[in-house]
Amino acid sequence: MRFHLLSLGCPKNTVESEGLTGLLHRAGYEPTDDPQEADILIVNTCGFIDSARAESVAALRELGETKGPDQYLVAAGCMAERYGTEMARMVPSLDGIIGTRRWREIVALVEGLLADHRPGALHQLPLPGPRHPPVHPLARQCAAVATAYVKIAEGCDAPCAFCAIPQIKGAFRSKPKKAILTEIRELAEQGIKEIILIAQDTTSYGRDWKQKHALASLVRDILTAVPALPWLRIMYTYPQHVSSQLIEVMASNHQVCHYLDLPLQHAHPEVLRRMNRPHDMEHVRSLIKRLRKAMPDIALRTSFIVGYPEETKDEFQTLLEFMNETAFDRVGVFTYSREQGTKAAELREQLPQPVKEDRYQRAMALQQRISLRKNRQFVGQELQVLVEGVGDDISVGRSYRDAPEVDGMVLIHGELPTNEFASVRITEALEYDLVGRIE
Repeated sequence: MRFHLLSLGCPKNTVESEGLTGLLHRAGYEPTDDPQEADILIVNTCGFIDSARAESVAALRELGETKGPDQYLVAAGCMAERYGTEMARMVPSLDGIIGTRRWREIVALVEGLLADHRPGALHQLPLPGPRHPPVHPLARQCAAVATAYVKIAEGCDAPCAFCAIPQIKGAFRSKPKKAILTEIRELAEQGIKEIILIAQDTTSYGRDWKQKHALASLVRDILTAVPALPWLRIMYTYPQHVSSQLIEVMASNHQVCHYLDLPLQHAHPEVLRRMNRPHDMEHVRSLIKRLRKAMPDIALRTSFIVGYPEETKDEFQTLLEFMNETAFDRVGVFTYSREQGTKAAELREQLPQPVKEDRYQRAMALQQRISLRKNRQFVGQELQVLVEGVGDDISVGRSYRDAPEVDGMVLIHGELPTNEFASVRITEALEYDLVGRIE
């Protein structure tokens, strides 16, 4: 029996997709890249915003239109969790549904489909109750790459007015440290050279257990467990929860990339209040100074939402001024998406799409200038680069300043071994990327 799995959405979905693959493989199912060869077709969906949902539905419909009479189509992931049996109305050819809170039971769902022999008879595992089963170590089957994401928690307790994630993922639940360390050891044994810690908020790790500074302690234990790991990267950190202990452990251990992701969402206190986000911008400014003092070479990333309901011209201008003042190395800008069931969707003054798009373009143009200025500082310097691809006498990789998929690349003259590190002399700076050569 073979299965074809298409993974959409964020790195957290990537981890679950690797888990799905690992579970199915251990149960005797073989993965295939060709949907026509598969008995089971799975789309790990994203249900976060309109564009992601549209992509998920389109992918399911495309597979549904071409599947044969003995093939079964399954919707997994966030959109399946959020909409449940409504998915069958969007995709009539759907055979199975499994959400984010039950994905570890994929084998039971697949075996139920195969035993039933009724394509089109919708199978869905019931939603779990308020108590979630414990998270145990899970063997993952990763692609032939050198980087792996590791989720250290599930769910989210943040009350952000624009976000539906708590409805989809449930309450915040830290993964036991033993399970995390076991997973990372197994990944290191597979040859993984970069581990990226992720969660909806990594800095909340351990807070559901009433533990302070648990993330800093976890990082120390990871470095002890896999002392030969070259890179450990931390994503999705909440600015109000970045502790002095975390800064110290990052600054004092060379394996921890001097890189931090601080999703702020906006810079004007009133917009942040409407977002139900922390709005003490002086604390944010102080944190950025502390990080840069402890690690002068640190690369800081953030994300902003423009066109939020009731955002005025002056509030947007404050955001631009803050971007110019703080000069983040990396910035992701997103136009506000009105999500059903969120408090922000009920706000009366929803801005027109052309206004959102104009503000997006202006913010991105500013960040391009900042990014180019930052990149030019590295011309003439030497950086360690993890090579990820080769073609036409050009190798492509990332430095410690670049997280996969969301940041820039380093383009290197010549063909180098993939999934290995190379020392690269930077010769040119582009708006997002760097160009270099081997010494």
